[in-house]
Amino acid sequence: MSTLPSDERASSTMRSFLVLWAGQACSLLGSQLVQFALVWWLTKATGSATMLALASLTALLPQILIGPFAGTLVDRWSRKTVMLVADGTVAVATLVLAVLFWLNLAAVWAIYVLLLIRATGAAFHWPAMQASTTLMVPQKHLSRVGGMNQTLAGLSGMFIPPLGALAIEALPMQAVLAIDVATAVPAMATLLFIAIPQPARTDAPTTVGVRSSVWSEMRAGLHFILGWKALLTFSLMGVLIYMFGRAANSLTPLLITKHFNGGALELGGLQSAAGIGAVIGGVTLGIWGGFRRRTVTSLLALALDGLAIIAIGLSPQNAFAMAVVFIFIVGFLEAMLMGLNGAIGLAIIPPEMQGRVLSLLMSVQLLMAPLGLLIAGPFADTFGVPMWWVLTGAVISLMGVSALCIPSIVHIEDRRTPVVTQPSAHV
Repeated sequence: MSTLPSDERASSTMRSFLVLWAGQACSLLGSQLVQFALVWWLTKATGSATMLALASLTALLPQILIGPFAGTLVDRWSRKTVMLVADGTVAVATLVLAVLFWLNLAAVWAIYVLLLIRATGAAFHWPAMQASTTLMVPQKHLSRVGGMNQTLAGLSGMFIPPLGALAIEALPMQAVLAIDVATAVPAMATLLFIAIPQPARTDAPTTVGVRSSVWSEMRAGLHFILGWKALLTFSLMGVLIYMFGRAANSLTPLLITKHFNGGALELGGLQSAAGIGAVIGGVTLGIWGGFRRRTVTSLLALALDGLAIIAIGLSPQNAFAMAVVFIFIVGFLEAMLMGLNGAIGLAIIPPEMQGRVLSLLMSVQLLMAPLGLLIAGPFADTFGVPMWWVLTGAVISLMGVSALCIPSIVHIEDRRTPVVTQPSAHV
């Protein structure tokens, strides 16, 4: 047995991770561009809000329903193989759809099938990539990797929509789809030539020599969350933040039109300011890494983020510029917050359980998002959209301040499980 990343191997594994990350980032950007193109094609082909809602549901349900099972299987299987198969399956499905467009045989149902395959692939790929990060990146650099991820997300939010629109106007649909296939090549190529450690499995064979079942391992992941009160509290905070924040984000167009009396230009300006803030926040975290105790940095960012959201809700109708400034601050803080929380999760969850635990938490977050939308709609109709932003900011800020007063959460990283791998399991 050996502990990874060790001082002797930290530099080598970090270099390998950066190569892996670069390949996956390339694939992600291509996939998001094509996702934009698919949604736009459905919009033009059907003109139906119901069909677009169904597309969103198709892209969401696999991660909710099969995410926990996928995460459990990731913990059982080679994570490298999981990512290769996920990338390859999505690339082949996209290539088939490109051929259908080339032959003028593409139909709406084929788009939905591809969206379903892509979402299923993501349900396996995301936990595999996250769990591999722990085994390749030294603990002290996890926050910086979180910053890199948030920088990538910010850049994607800024540039994918205009690039996607340009691609749709300049290229036939089969050529746009081919972009996804082309960007999958470097991702798969890097996977083929990089060794990704596997954690040692802790489940001993039963008396008949059979290892524990998928169900029992998934239950073990659930018991791990429920049995650690600090982690459970921290996770519930994340669910509430996502639920309120997702709803506030969905109401942004109404905030622009009904409160600020603006249009598409103002909406684009607000979103661009948030994207720029996210990029700068991600870069800042990538360079700085946060305070020594990451939870303190995260909770402070959470409390300040809530205050900035309140300020947006309280911005006067003739003070749109004020809202732009504060949405920039929100983007900056949330990039740091999400990067830090991701690093904290990778630091405190045992590597051999990360697939199932992270997938369970993600599934619960996604499942609760519709509840936030159901509450936000009637609330905003009754009290106004700005008041939902004020409520959201108040909830978020209160959680950040309250958590700073709970020692078990502030010191949650003190309870860590060593990263143990099997030397023979590098694949």
